[in-house]
Amino acid sequence: MESNPVLLESKSSPINLLNEMHQLRLLGHLCDVTVSVEYQGVRADFVAHKAVLAATSKFFKEVFLNEKAVDGPRSNVFLNEVQGADFASFLEFVYTARVEVEEDRVQRMLDIAEKLKCLDLSETCFQLKKQMLESVLLELQNFSESQNAEEEGAAHPDVLPEAKAEAVAGAEQEPLDSPSQGATPEAPAAKSKEKM
Repeated sequence: MESNPVLLESKSSPINLLNEMHQLRLLGHLCDVTVSVEYQGVRADFVAHKAVLAATSKFFKEVFLNEKAVDGPRSNVFLNEVQGADFASFLEFVYTARVEVEEDRVQRMLDIAEKLKCLDLSETCFQLKKQMLESVLLELQNFSESQNAEEEGAAHPDVLPEAKAEAVAGAEQEPLDSPSQGATPEAPAAKSKEKM
């Protein structure tokens, strides 16, 4: 008798794999590439794993697939015009699928993603830039609406907001006449209806 195939799938395995690779990189274990970056004379070196870089960046994939075997067990890659902080953030992203950067660095992260042909980082930066733009547009719209409301209020000073209008209407009502003046309790209500 043949049994039906069943699927064994781990939801946590991809996350665990990334976490373990990230820990190995931080500790410098099994790293087989050193990436040197330089920007305006400032140089920084980073160790990483070729497989992770090649899997996340078409740029690195092309470099590693085209390198000669005589380079030895450890490769060196040099990147010019890349800031150390940006490459460190890039590495954190490719090893963890997340990175926290200042808002003004998002465009630089997009630039490095495009330079290194990292589709996941590019898409993430585009999404964040879109959200930031929508947020700014919403703030501008709210500001514009509040400005228009203020201008309308200044242009029509005789038109009062509802709350003030109700307060003024309540103040205009005549007080109840005292019984000594011979008025009935219904009379003031009738007078205020007539005024309205």
